[in-house]
Amino acid sequence: MKKWFKAGFALFLVAVLIIPLAACSQDKVQTVKVAEVTRSIFYAPQYVALAKGFFEEEGLKIELTTAWGGDKTMTAVLSDAADIALVGSETSIYVYAQDSNDPVINFAQLTQTDGTFLVSREKIDNFSWDQLKGSTYLGQRTGGMPQMVGEFVLKKHDIDPKQDLKMIQNIDYANIPNAFASGTGDFVQLFEPQASMFEKEGKGHIVASFGTESGHVPYTTFMAKQSYMKENPETIEKFTRAVYKAQQWVDSHSAKETAEAIQEYFKDTDLALIETVVDRYKSQGSYATDPILDEEEWNNLQAIMDEAGELPKQVSHDTLVNIDVAGKVMK
Repeated sequence: MKKWFKAGFALFLVAVLIIPLAACSQDKVQTVKVAEVTRSIFYAPQYVALAKGFFEEEGLKIELTTAWGGDKTMTAVLSDAADIALVGSETSIYVYAQDSNDPVINFAQLTQTDGTFLVSREKIDNFSWDQLKGSTYLGQRTGGMPQMVGEFVLKKHDIDPKQDLKMIQNIDYANIPNAFASGTGDFVQLFEPQASMFEKEGKGHIVASFGTESGHVPYTTFMAKQSYMKENPETIEKFTRAVYKAQQWVDSHSAKETAEAIQEYFKDTDLALIETVVDRYKSQGSYATDPILDEEEWNNLQAIMDEAGELPKQVSHDTLVNIDVAGKVMK
């Protein structure tokens, strides 16, 4: 009887000690609501951070939603439906230009090039950009980063988007691949994995990379309202550290390993295709290897926006970019 009592009492003490510790541990886990602009293999490091538990290691629980559009993503952050947005840096400039009292600050860069490719309907062995002259070109949405980069690259190769070809821009983003597949356009600007899918299916042929042609830009960045960053500095630091871990992991692992790690986020996409896309993006340096958005990239972004006639005002790097957090987690 005494032995049973001692054993029972010991278990009771263990429970008394463990339960508060577990409760404390749960209290330390903070939920962060993240809105991504779209679901894309282009954002592989983010999914690696989730799949490998890098956010969990920092005591963060991520609630990820896909907003399907830059305007919707930014609205989610401005309305506090999301704490952090993964979206193009140009959106923070648009918000700032509207005299926002609580600007959205870029604090961790995820991708550093454009993610689109030029796809030709016909196979071209020796492609040159002047072959676009006189063609029908299926472009992206006016004012969006893909279209601005597309026009920037065309002008770089002495092609006037308004005079030298027929530019089609009245098709919704989601319907652009279907429009091309059904016979609209000689060339189309596409994201992956659609570009590689078309090539695999014989519906088109990748002839050039807009990312390679346009250079480094803060194409997709994690950002949050200035007020949120001031009120939650530790959360922003932990989040950035997890992102950096993932960036280093992707950089040091093969395309196949990365594809396997993120496959759960692309269940309807063949693993071999995911690997092809990851390899293509890695090969052209699209995935940033650290979260710092430097001034040269910021200025290149504004030059592209200005060239497209979409820059509302020049904004200094210091105004909308915070590199202190990224610099701290990299030490």
